[in-house]
Amino acid sequence: MLFLRPGTLDEALAALAETRATILSGGTDLFPALSLGPLRGTVLDISAISELKGTRFTDSCIEIGGRATWSEILSADLPRGFDGLKAAAREIGAVQIQNQATVAGNICNASPAADGIAALMALDADITLASHSTTRTLPLKDFVLGNRQTTRRPDELLTSVRVPRRLENASSIFLKLGARRYLVISIVMVAANLVADSAGRIREALICVGSCSPKALRLAELEQALAGQPLNAGLSKLVRPEHLSPLAPIDDVRATAAYRMDAAGILIKRALEACAKKAF
Repeated sequence: MLFLRPGTLDEALAALAETRATILSGGTDLFPALSLGPLRGTVLDISAISELKGTRFTDSCIEIGGRATWSEILSADLPRGFDGLKAAAREIGAVQIQNQATVAGNICNASPAADGIAALMALDADITLASHSTTRTLPLKDFVLGNRQTTRRPDELLTSVRVPRRLENASSIFLKLGARRYLVISIVMVAANLVADSAGRIREALICVGSCSPKALRLAELEQALAGQPLNAGLSKLVRPEHLSPLAPIDDVRATAAYRMDAAGILIKRALEACAKKAF
């Protein structure tokens, strides 16, 4: 096995163009997977690439480096529209995991139960993928295809995540149901962001449910039903069973499909009421 640890993004992309290596970022997903068998081929450790760290504000977006850890997200000076993302960051393992695990790693691992993906999808996030020859940007919802499946090509690195600034003042919530309070894989999670206009009505609603489908899903019909409504108590009454129809939960060791569907409806209603409560 060949182990590479480049110091710059250009060096990493040049190596990927030649080797199609396994990427090591924080290692919190890669190392546990070694129980299934040893690593083979080339490993590209990107932990020394400072270009992929930090958060940056531009006129149009707030950009998060792919190598940013969840502890760094928690400590970053981010606007209140990121409250849901910070709440999700607190749910990603123990503090030791949060200190090491990265935003890009959580996304590229593409687990249906990835807390960070649901929270970022509810922020309408885009991701940027770079290769030695080109760079492309696409919506996070289009990048994750299903359970452990993404559109990343073998020669690409996920370098950053971008959240549009129109959401920075959203009323933002993340709720998670598990078998215990901490250190648990989600049975259901809901991320909600509601943006109000000057009259106190919902200009934009973004509702994402995780752990209830092969990938986290935005509920477009519910978002449309919420648009134009007063952002105050009582929003939960607008939730209808048909709004949850895109979800496709399964039976597994953590819960039955029926339980997940019922719990998703309850968490969505709670998230909407919580958003209304903290809106003003």
